[in-house]
Amino acid sequence: MIDRDHALSLARQAQQLDISRGSIYYLPRPVSPTDLAIMQRIDELHLLYPFAASRMLRDLIHQEGEGIGRRHITTLMKRMGLEGIYRRPSTSKPARGTISIRKLAVTRPN
Repeated sequence: MIDRDHALSLARQAQQLDISRGSIYYLPRPVSPTDLAIMQRIDELHLLYPFAASRMLRDLIHQEGEGIGRRHITTLMKRMGLEGIYRRPSTSKPARGTISIRKLAVTRPN
């Protein structure tokens, strides 16, 4: 989209494409090798313990001798798209707008 060697300035190209100028100059930082190793271990542990959230994963990783905080694990889990499986509140309540079968009259063909 953006051609850095074009005669038009980068700001003008951004204006023509209707995108912000800041997005042109942004270069994402690569993930560090340490974080990649931790992410790989989190993935392995998540397959063994799918119910484990950041606190339990932190404790499991601490047992292996790696010192890492819960918030860093939470950040890495969000980046990986992982979430612990746990019971959500009010899961037994019917969704709004559903019809209860208790209120329906039982009519059978003769």
